[in-house]
Amino acid sequence: MEKTPQKPKPILFDTLFVLALALLFIPFAINETMYGWFKFASDTYALPMGFVKFAILATMGEMLGLRIRKGVYNEPGFGIASRALIWGFLGVVITAALMAFQAGVPTALYGADSSVVAAMSGSFSSLKLLGAFSISLMLNDIFAPVFMVFHKITDTHIAQTGGTLKGFFTNKLDFSNILQNLNWSVQWKFVFMKTIPFFWVPAHTITFILLPEFQVLFAAMLGIVLGVIMSIAANKK
Repeated sequence: MEKTPQKPKPILFDTLFVLALALLFIPFAINETMYGWFKFASDTYALPMGFVKFAILATMGEMLGLRIRKGVYNEPGFGIASRALIWGFLGVVITAALMAFQAGVPTALYGADSSVVAAMSGSFSSLKLLGAFSISLMLNDIFAPVFMVFHKITDTHIAQTGGTLKGFFTNKLDFSNILQNLNWSVQWKFVFMKTIPFFWVPAHTITFILLPEFQVLFAAMLGIVLGVIMSIAANKK
């Protein structure tokens, strides 16, 4: 009697996942040349680097979310390539939003000549914390809800088209139908009213305290946390 081939143990993929994350960060932490390249690229090519950072890290976050929900990092119809492409596009938008809100909010709230505006380019202080919190609050109140809904629409479209790039581009993205069928109760009560004030505002406050070259990277790393949040939201009735 033939034995059914055993599937690879989940612990193997968990180990590979952790190793992949480590390989993404450790070289830049221990090698000054690579860090210098990273800083130069982040400063000079902010939007393309935003695409790369989010395409990799936020997609890994969604894979982690799938692991939490179903015990696997990929499955038929999940669409890793499609998700990476969408996250790359969103990464460009998010990078631009971070830059715009960081430049505009302190000036709008406190005046162009205020000490808060000056503090944002200096080392950590109570004024810089106030400015970072203000930027995060405005970003998450104005930009985040629109971004979250758009991401949910594209996420649904990927699922409806079988997770393939061909299906994603050849099938019409039906915004109206997807919007009508979203679980607005979960979207409002959990995603908007709980994750924004209790997680995203504090998390992005930290983002705007960091050095500029690390802000988009940290925001992309939060995409890993987003994958976990999405897994929780997906399991809510």
